[in-house]
Amino acid sequence: MNTVQATRLVAAREIRVKLRDKTFLFSTLFFLLIAAAATILPPLLSGGPSTVAVTEQSAGPLRAAGLEVRTVPDDRAAEQAVRDDEVDAAVVSGPAVLAMDEAPDDVVAALSSQPQVRLLDPDALDPVAAFLVPFFFAFIFYVTSQVFGVQIAQSIIEEKQTRIVEILAAAVPVRALLAGKMVAGTLLALGQIVLVALVAVAGMAFGDGGGLLPLLGPAIGWFVPFFIVGFVLVAAMWAAAGALVNRLEDIGGVSTPVQLAVMLPFFAVIFLKDNATAMQVLSYVPFSAPTAMPLRLFNGDAAIWEPVAALVLLLLTAFAFLLAGARVYQGALLRTNGRTSIRTAWRSRESVS
Repeated sequence: MNTVQATRLVAAREIRVKLRDKTFLFSTLFFLLIAAAATILPPLLSGGPSTVAVTEQSAGPLRAAGLEVRTVPDDRAAEQAVRDDEVDAAVVSGPAVLAMDEAPDDVVAALSSQPQVRLLDPDALDPVAAFLVPFFFAFIFYVTSQVFGVQIAQSIIEEKQTRIVEILAAAVPVRALLAGKMVAGTLLALGQIVLVALVAVAGMAFGDGGGLLPLLGPAIGWFVPFFIVGFVLVAAMWAAAGALVNRLEDIGGVSTPVQLAVMLPFFAVIFLKDNATAMQVLSYVPFSAPTAMPLRLFNGDAAIWEPVAALVLLLLTAFAFLLAGARVYQGALLRTNGRTSIRTAWRSRESVS
């Protein structure tokens, strides 16, 4: 069995195990429900236009504003319709607007004389979208890399703790064990993101966010390769961290640098999203590029060559971390007599490769 076949075998085994894991299935369902709720519920909960009872001569402006109008013979009938909860509001002589316990803003606006409004920047991004989109990119990369990275580390530790790793290392090359776990983790993470994205897009099309989809297209298109390469970088660090210890309880002692490498860029992108200079720098830093560069593309702040340059830099960094992580993994994997230092694992790699 060559390395490619062994890698495929290990990856298939890891995927089968995860697809039978209730925690993984429930977490996927949880993310899908969040995506659906975030895109479908807001337009549903906002409600439709108010239903208004008016006499025929007052109906014109309200119909022009898109409100649902119900004509009544007189003011008394209009007031009674409000009291009977048949309509949300009524317009009576004066004119005056009647409602039970809350002023109907859409009715008042339809009857008001409003000045002409000229937008100097009609293509400006909606403030809500300007907040949610960077949070979405940063949150997806942060949570996914943390969850699946921890799972890779836990899988390695469990195999060391039960000594099954000795059997696996005798059957397949050690490098194939690492490659298989990383391939499986990347495919599962990417599959989960694709499902979440499909649900979110369907929810936006169902609600009133369809106009945002053309703006998100290029950003999402670049987010996928940035995510894959960035995930490989972080997964290599998690694999090396997991190989250094023999008990699940000890993972916290070696995972702090990995968690900080993901956590600090997450908060940097969230809090510095309005700082053009900071975002330009973050879009080239390997640990923040998977979220910062797609965000700059969404805002239209990045030149056409910048995502290519940032992705190449991220690829080189990920390759270097992958080689370093593989060396530490190979040097520490068969050491089951306590925590292994990075220096010891680095020097002893040759004996188990």
